[in-house]
Amino acid sequence: MDLTQPTAENVSYMIDKIKEKLRMVNVDAMKADNFDTERYEDLVYMYEMVMKRDKITPNEMQAIAAELGSLRKA
Repeated sequence: MDLTQPTAENVSYMIDKIKEKLRMVNVDAMKADNFDTERYEDLVYMYEMVMKRDKITPNEMQAIAAELGSLRKA
């Protein structure tokens, strides 16, 4: 998948993959529709950081969820 283009499809793909990796319980808070391409670079950074990790601690998971929350549409 070519993530260099800020498209809605890419946003949806990255959010889905982050949810899978983090095994998030509250997936309603992480709907791809809540994100737009305005902060695309930040979302790509978060996606790449999460995908590189083999294990994510609960504290890291909270920090990632908080950061993703700040990237959501207002």
